[in-house]
Amino acid sequence: MRPSPLLSRPGAIATAPGDPDEAVPAHLGDPGREQAALTEGRAACALARDVVAVTGPDRLSWLTTLSSQVLTSLEPGDGGAEALLLDAQGHITHALAALDDGHALWLVTEAGGGEDLTAFLDSMRFMLRVEVAERPDVMALGALGDGLDALAQAARDTRVDVADAAEAADPADAAESAGAEARGSLIGLWRDPWPGVVEGGTSYDVGLERPHPGEGYRAGLVLVPASSVSAVTTAFLATEPNRRLAGALAWEALRIEAGRPRRAREADARAIPHELDWLRTAVHLTKGCYPGQETIARTLNLGRPPRRLAVLQLDGLGGGLPQPGASVRMGERTVGAVTSVARHHELGPIALALLRRAVPAGEQLTVEITEVDEATGETIAVGRVDAAQELLVSPEGRAQASPAERPGAGLRKGLRL
Repeated sequence: MRPSPLLSRPGAIATAPGDPDEAVPAHLGDPGREQAALTEGRAACALARDVVAVTGPDRLSWLTTLSSQVLTSLEPGDGGAEALLLDAQGHITHALAALDDGHALWLVTEAGGGEDLTAFLDSMRFMLRVEVAERPDVMALGALGDGLDALAQAARDTRVDVADAAEAADPADAAESAGAEARGSLIGLWRDPWPGVVEGGTSYDVGLERPHPGEGYRAGLVLVPASSVSAVTTAFLATEPNRRLAGALAWEALRIEAGRPRRAREADARAIPHELDWLRTAVHLTKGCYPGQETIARTLNLGRPPRRLAVLQLDGLGGGLPQPGASVRMGERTVGAVTSVARHHELGPIALALLRRAVPAGEQLTVEITEVDEATGETIAVGRVDAAQELLVSPEGRAQASPAERPGAGLRKGLRL
């Protein structure tokens, strides 16, 4: 992804190099106030995401056969859907926000993932009537609650710069971007389904007697031409006096609070969707064959996910924050690792962590604090902070759609008799 134009805004502080969000501002002066404004629907945020467009009459049926989700029912303006691309072993390779405008299927993936996604899709086209193109000329902006509709309206009210639109790689795409005056700069609006359970999905929080931590999370993104980002955000800010821009630190803190998994943070090389409770929004259990389906079905029906995602409430008195990858310990035993961490404007230090499934729900944990030794460049442990769990995936490892007992259990009982 190209660096966001919002990095040139007064007060914008860049995210550290190498971070998944390095192409967008970390904050614009006050991460805590930015979080509050996002929560109240008063802020917009640049998101570090790559965008890929798929055109052609077979695009929806084709992506349905490749992904974990049914996309054939997508229509312009319906808010889109979430889908995963998995390898043959069920490991997550891409997490996609998908929306269709009647001309193109827009796929939003992590920054830096667009090239790989385009190459993979190109390799799977065969004789189908589809074309795939990475679109660095399109960027994503995010907002929550009523702010999302206000941001979309600001995009509709902002005219596309026809000269800049003509720089798109494909002339047909340039004409599409420049010719839709009725929608202004709004290419598409995607509404995050988290933490709902979509049609065909299921959840691994069975038996947890509390509201889901993401109950009030109403997030989404709008796609606009990169050349319109500054104008759209200016229009958004101008319509209400208390609106502001927010950075990635604010967006991430609210995502972590909601227990919302992110491909760039929570999904390591061996992660499967069950561990992250991602079957609730991104997987259709009865849609038919796709790569990785065997792992999805086998784990749901016969097994339990080996790990589980949890929110950690961290002791803030020590002052230090753990880094992603920090060890989570039960006593002296390592039982997991931090995947995301933030300072929340109300809750203080919080994190997401992947834990061994069998870690007891009420067990008090500790998280390692590390720092880099300036002399050697090595990462060394300098302390620990206490951590309390807020469950997302039940330690029992069973989903709403899991059978009451393993298929064939009755047959095995008969054989023992």
